[in-house]
Amino acid sequence: MKTPGLSPYVKLLLLPVLILSAIAARGATADIEADTDHAAIAWRVEQDGKLNQRHLGARPATSNACGVAYPAFGNGFPDTPALRVTHADGNTSTELAYVSHKVTHPAEGITLTQIELKDRSYPFFVTLCCRAHAKADIFELWTEIRHEESGPVMLWDFASTAPIIPDHMDTLTQFCGPYSAEAVPMREKLTPGVKIIESKLCSRAHMDTSPMFLLSHEKPQEESGEVIGATLAWSGNFQFAFNRAHKTEIESQFLRAVCGMNPYASQYRLAPMTPFITPPLMLGYSATGMGNLSRNFHRFARQNILRDGTRPRAILLNNWEATGFDFDEKKLLGLFDSAKDSGMEMFLLDDGWFGGSKYPRKDASVGLGDWQPAPNKLPHGVEALAQEAVKRGLRFGIWLEPEMANLSSEVFEKHPDWVLRQPTRPFQFYRNNVVLDLCNPAVEEYVFKCVDDLLAGAPDVSYIKWDCNSMVRQPGSPSLGAQEQSHLFIGYNLALYRILDRIAKKHPKIEMMVCAGGGGRTDFGSLRYFHEFWPSDNTNPLARIRIQRGYSTFFPAISQSCHVTHSGGHPLKFTFDVAMSGRLGVDMDLQKLSPADKAFCASAIAAYKGIREVVQFGDQYRLENADENGVREAIAYVSENKSKAALMVYQITDAKDATVPVKLNGLDPAKSYRLKEINVPAGATARFAEESKVVSGKVLMEAGITPPCRTAVSSTVITLTAE
Repeated sequence: MKTPGLSPYVKLLLLPVLILSAIAARGATADIEADTDHAAIAWRVEQDGKLNQRHLGARPATSNACGVAYPAFGNGFPDTPALRVTHADGNTSTELAYVSHKVTHPAEGITLTQIELKDRSYPFFVTLCCRAHAKADIFELWTEIRHEESGPVMLWDFASTAPIIPDHMDTLTQFCGPYSAEAVPMREKLTPGVKIIESKLCSRAHMDTSPMFLLSHEKPQEESGEVIGATLAWSGNFQFAFNRAHKTEIESQFLRAVCGMNPYASQYRLAPMTPFITPPLMLGYSATGMGNLSRNFHRFARQNILRDGTRPRAILLNNWEATGFDFDEKKLLGLFDSAKDSGMEMFLLDDGWFGGSKYPRKDASVGLGDWQPAPNKLPHGVEALAQEAVKRGLRFGIWLEPEMANLSSEVFEKHPDWVLRQPTRPFQFYRNNVVLDLCNPAVEEYVFKCVDDLLAGAPDVSYIKWDCNSMVRQPGSPSLGAQEQSHLFIGYNLALYRILDRIAKKHPKIEMMVCAGGGGRTDFGSLRYFHEFWPSDNTNPLARIRIQRGYSTFFPAISQSCHVTHSGGHPLKFTFDVAMSGRLGVDMDLQKLSPADKAFCASAIAAYKGIREVVQFGDQYRLENADENGVREAIAYVSENKSKAALMVYQITDAKDATVPVKLNGLDPAKSYRLKEINVPAGATARFAEESKVVSGKVLMEAGITPPCRTAVSSTVITLTAE
C-alpha cells in the first residue's frame, strides 16, 4: 500500500550519525530559521543534539517559545507527543536528535527548510519540512518519516507539526457547526489540559467541524492584534490537540498545537525504506489582526493552491432547486434558454440524470453508481444535451458522486465486495448510500474511468460538480488484510487524491466544484484539484452571510460557490447581493419568475460581471459583523492597485439610526473615488445620497458612507472607481 503524501518525497542526503556526536563533543549549537516578509519560525540545536523550537511569531526571531520541536513518546516527554512508534523489535520509545539541515529556494519568494532527525539507537529518520512563502506570510509545515529497521514499524501518532505557541495567545477560535450551519466560529480560553478538535468521518470528514483554527490573545480583532491561523491540507480525518501544560522540571509553561491526520483507528505499519509523508499544515501569523491574516491566506490560495486561481469563474444556472429529480430533455432545454437570456455563462445539470435502463434515478435510493444516462430522461445522451447548451453559447456542467453507490444499482449487484462494510454486520446507511472501497485498486480504477469515460464520450462537458454525501459508517475494507484494516482512513483519501490528480492531468481544462453535502470537504488538500467548493446546502441568504464569513477566514471569495435560490423567501435583490460576495450562481426556475423578476435577474447578472474581478481577485475587508452588532453586515473588496472597490452592506434588522456610516478600509487615502450604487431594481427612486460623488479614500475610510439600506433584509452594493 502506498504511503501518504501531498508533495513528492524529497530524497535527502543523510550525513553520518558521527556528525551528531561531534556536535555534542564540541558543545556547539546551531540556529535554524525560516522567514517570510513579516514572520519567522526558528529552531535551535542544543548541546545534547536535541532540536528545540525557539521562536514563532514576528520577525526578527527571538526566543519567545522554547521547547522540543517534534516531541516523541516513550523516553521522558510527559505531554501530548507528535510521534509515537513501536519499533521492529518492540521498543515503544523514540528519541530524536539532530543530524543535518539544508535550505533551498525552489521558486522566487519561497524557501524550503528541511531538518533531518534520527533516533539515537535505531535507523529511524524524521525530516521536519517548512516551506515559507515570503509575500503571503504563510508557512507550510509537514513531516517525512522513514526507517531502515529489520521489519515493519508501527506508527501510532504522526503529526504534521507540533509548534509551540507564544503563551499569551491562549484564546482558541474553532470553526464548527452541523449540516446547514457550517463554519460558525466558537471561541474559548485554553486552560491547562488538552483540548482536541477532530473528525472521524473519513469521506465527508468536515461535516461537523472544519480543519482550521485561530489563536490569539483574547478575542481576535479584524485589523489589530496578534493572531495565528492554521488549516490542514487534508480531506480526511484530522486532529488538532492543544496542550496547555504547567511548568515542569522538563518544560517551561507552554501551549503546543499538535496538528495533523487523526491517528484514531489509523495505526500504520510502515515498511522499511518507504516514506510516510504527512499533509502540510498551512500556518500564518499576523501582527495586525485577523483581516490581514485572511487576506494573506486568500492570496496564497489563489496563487498556490486553487486550480486556475487567477482565472475568473463563470456564472452558472443549476437545475436542482428548479427541478429536483423531475426533469427531461425538454424541461432542461427551456432552462438553457432562460439561462442564456439572463446573461449566464454555464448550465449545471445536477443529480438525477443517470442510472441506465435498469435502475433509472428517480430518487436518492436508486441508481447511484451507474453512470449511464437514464433513457427516460436523456434519450440522446449527455453529449447531445451538452451540444445544445453550447449552441446557445453556454458551457455545460454535470453532477457526479463517484465515491458512492446505492444497493439498488448494477455496480453493487456485480461487485458487492466493492463497498466498505463490516463483515457479519448489517449495512449501515447514510442518505441511502454505501461508500465504495477506494483502497481496492480495482475500485480506484473504476472511479477514475467513470469520470474519464463520461468526459471522453461527452467532450462538450467542461465542468463537474463532485459530490460526496455520506461519511464512512462501517470502516471495514474487503480489500485490505487483517493487519492493514487500520490503513483505511488514510488510504481512502490517498486513493481519492490519486484519482483527482489523474483527472486533472488528463483533463486540464475541466473545471470542478467539490461538494460534500455542503461543507463536508473544505480544505486546501482537495482544493489542489478543484476550482471551488460548495459551502453549505443551506442557501438562505441570512444563514449564508454567517457561513460565508466563517469560511472567508481562510478561503478566498473565488473559491466559494454562492447561489441565488428561493430559500427563506427573501427579496430577490437581497439574495443576489449576498451571493455576489463569492462565485455567483443561480439555482431556480427562471421561467416561473414574473417579468419584473426576470428583468432584475438579467440586470443583477450584468452588474456582477462588472465587479466580478474585484470580488474574485481583490482583497477582502470584513467591515462589520452582524453577529456582533445585531444590525448589519458590511464587507468590501479592493483591487490590488486600489483603483476599484465594491462595498456590500446587508441590513439584518431595522436600523436604529439610519445615519450611521460604514467606514471602508484598504483604499488609497490619496486617491479620489467615484461612488455608484449598482443592482438597483428597475423603477426605484434615487436611493443613494452620494450617488456619482467623488470622495477621497481618506474621507471614505475615516468618515465612511451612509448606506441606503435601512430596513430588515435590505441591502446595497456600491462600486468605487478611482479617478
